[in-house]
Amino acid sequence: MTTYPNVNETKELIKQLVSIPSPSGNTEKVIQYVEDFLHDLQVETKHNRKGGLIATLPGANDKEHRMLTAHVDTLGAMVKEVKSNGRLRLDLIGGFKYNAIEGEYCEIQTTSGKVYTGTILMHQTSVHVYKDAGKAERNQENMEVRIDAKVENADDIRELGIDVGDFVSFDPRVQITDNGFIKSRHLDDKASVAGLMQLIKRVKEENITLPHTTHFLISNNEEIGYGGNSNINPETVEYLAVDMGAMGDGQTTDEYTVSICVKDASGPYHYGLRKHLVELAESNNIVHKLDIYPYYGSDASAAIRAGHDIIHGLIGPGIDSSHAYERTHETSLDYTEQLLYQYVLSEIVSY
Repeated sequence: MTTYPNVNETKELIKQLVSIPSPSGNTEKVIQYVEDFLHDLQVETKHNRKGGLIATLPGANDKEHRMLTAHVDTLGAMVKEVKSNGRLRLDLIGGFKYNAIEGEYCEIQTTSGKVYTGTILMHQTSVHVYKDAGKAERNQENMEVRIDAKVENADDIRELGIDVGDFVSFDPRVQITDNGFIKSRHLDDKASVAGLMQLIKRVKEENITLPHTTHFLISNNEEIGYGGNSNINPETVEYLAVDMGAMGDGQTTDEYTVSICVKDASGPYHYGLRKHLVELAESNNIVHKLDIYPYYGSDASAAIRAGHDIIHGLIGPGIDSSHAYERTHETSLDYTEQLLYQYVLSEIVSY
């Protein structure tokens, strides 16, 4: 008999997900991976026109629905310019800084589907040549991709099929440690996607009828602000985003608990839903932290901005070093999955 939550299985699932390149705008392969997983469980799915995936589990109450969302799109880049020196200038996809990708291995996917590897470097990297190598600003002008191919000029690059608009993804460098950590790029938000996949699997394998029809949106444009602001049917009462808990100075969120967001840059999350989540955590011995994420917006807040009349919330595992080399611990994944399970088993309450 399966023991839940199976956190080792979750970590392996995260490893598979982060290893599939999926910068915002180029997410078909990872969406297909999730869809295949759900089809194996005989779960009904459909695609929206934006390329996201919606799975539905029928519930006893089909008049008041829930929707949970997590996103598979990640930070990345596009080729901005094919440079005369045989290198590439980038334009970033998502909210992060160039210093977070300096020295990173990457892949360039051409329009034809061919993939080349490369390294993201400062133009002035060589300390034996450039006096200001350490002081030069890490920005679009100074950062470039060194392609792992014999190219000396722009014509050489174009002969490979590389051109403006090609997607560039970053090596996740995923590692699972013996003491329970998983570290990788793109735990935002593939750690949460894995949690939702595990939740759906548990509900199906335990043959549970949920109290409310529940939809799961695997969104694919969250990092650019609009992954989950559509395809919310009028029966949806509660909308819960599952995304990373932000860590840093002044934060309570850590890598060992589930984080419940009370407010982010968009404003407060629904007070009644927040209290309901806290009550579920406390009554089920789920260790949690309440927190404010000062420079953050979720698919739930995007849905509110789009005008949907919903009750919105946000929870997730605590992720260290967001939008860089991220890390979390299996206990945070465990508590997040536990809270999600108790949440979908609970009734929608009157707030």
